[in-house]
Amino acid sequence: MGNICRSPLAEGIMRHLVKEQHLDWEIASAGTGAWHVGKAPDKRSVEVAKNFGYDISAQRGRHFTASLFDDYDHIFVMDKNNYKEVTKLAKTEAHKNKVSYFLADYGEVIDPYHHDHLFEHVFQEIEARCKRLIKQLTN
Repeated sequence: MGNICRSPLAEGIMRHLVKEQHLDWEIASAGTGAWHVGKAPDKRSVEVAKNFGYDISAQRGRHFTASLFDDYDHIFVMDKNNYKEVTKLAKTEAHKNKVSYFLADYGEVIDPYHHDHLFEHVFQEIEARCKRLIKQLTN
């Protein structure tokens, strides 16, 4: 929602994995709310990423806008609220069809913001899905 916890983890992990695979993909994340635009990811996301060998500290929060539908082939959302907010901005059916749940099949990634103990679990869930997405999208 604010682009400081889950989506920066997904962006950083995916960028790292894509670079390792020598894929020419553009990866970005954005929040449906604008309250963290320009801010670094939550320190707990930065810490858990670092613990697993990823550096997301230089990333900065962005706000999702309708123009991003034209810039990206796939738009993944973390939960139902984000799905609703993003699809409201879709001006065409083609744009709406670009949006899917990050975990697929309406699976939601838990927002760890209010629960410190969830950050590692969320990290591991996101990393595993990033690896599956790369396999899925390269086949």
